Amino acid sequence: MDLIEVFSLVRENLLSVLAILITLILFYHFIVEKEHGVKLSKKYRDSIFEAQSKIFLNATQYLISGNKDLAIKEFLNAVDLNRETLDTYFALGGLFRSNGEIDKAISIHRSLIARENINESTRLRALKELAIDFDKGGFLDKAIETYKDVLKINRDQDEVIKALCRIYEDIGDWDQAYNYRIMLSKVGQDNQSETISHILVEKAKSHFENQDFLSAAEDLDDAFRFAPSVSAKIMKLKLFLIQGKLEDANFLLTELLKEHPMYTSFIFVSLEDETLNEIESFKNSLAQLKNFFLDLQDDDLRDSASVILSQIRLLKGEDRKEEAYELLTKWLKENKANSDVLKIEHIKLLIDIKKDKEALQQTADLLGSLHSSLTRHYCSQCGFNSDEIFWRCPQCHKWETIQFRWKV
Repeated sequence: MDLIEVFSLVRENLLSVLAILITLILFYHFIVEKEHGVKLSKKYRDSIFEAQSKIFLNATQYLISGNKDLAIKEFLNAVDLNRETLDTYFALGGLFRSNGEIDKAISIHRSLIARENINESTRLRALKELAIDFDKGGFLDKAIETYKDVLKINRDQDEVIKALCRIYEDIGDWDQAYNYRIMLSKVGQDNQSETISHILVEKAKSHFENQDFLSAAEDLDDAFRFAPSVSAKIMKLKLFLIQGKLEDANFLLTELLKEHPMYTSFIFVSLEDETLNEIESFKNSLAQLKNFFLDLQDDDLRDSASVILSQIRLLKGEDRKEEAYELLTKWLKENKANSDVLKIEHIKLLIDIKKDKEALQQTADLLGSLHSSLTRHYCSQCGFNSDEIFWRCPQCHKWETIQFRWKV
């Protein structure tokens, strides 16, 4: 079973798991409350717990069957029965949120925060739930403010810091994203160096757009101090071209190709920049780097499908289609475990050079083997598909999980 199947299975059974957890928490709360007692007669107190037990069992059954509306109704009955049962309010708030009724969830969690007779840990829990309400509802400014309020009370909240990291990365506020990743590195268990390197590259990109190459270089130096990420190396390569450091650019390109051959196509797509192409020195340096790449005679690199695909596309871009056809035809004969992507490129070349009969035959063969999505890239963590290059997955928000789809 692969990761995507596991993820789907967990998602399908998440409601059942939630129901069981809520029930266990609430029964634990009832037992504790019953032992310590409220100032009621034993007979009356027992009748309340008996009624609550029945309500929560009904609510659990509704949750397991996927009927959130009826589950919410049962929890409302529990609240009416005993308004001091805080866990009931938390459960109800969570249900409203999962049911898309964000305004009701916000109202419940705000009412909990406003109570005078709760301890600080409960108030902190309610504040975190309120922040999640704002976050899920798309009220990002309020979510950020409330998450920060939680951290003012207790800074050792790695889930809260992760939420702030995600929001700032989503909106492209890379300065704040950097600050909170640094904070997370001090609190959380996971190493954040690679992610921080990517964030600093994003900061460098904004300097590139403004042609502030000095500031971009400073951000890149910081990125390498944290981790030599792929995105940092590609951006460094672009900087070398701007500076006219061709030997350094050739060396770094070779290093990148050997370490990460599957990212070859990303490299040249990333180097294409309409703004920078207006700079004659950059344009000339990029042309020389492409020629260096096309002339590479390294046998290990020649065996890489990603490398050969990039060479084919560069040749086509320079209208050298006959050379591209000869190179790809030779490669396909020498490499039996070839990819559908390269077969498609081969068919395109056959059409371009007017070999229609052969193109038709290869198209028929390829159509017989198609079995998946036509998107070029996917996330190795969650399976997100896209034709665009992404260093941070838009769906699961993980960094550097992009894979190239060799089978279409």
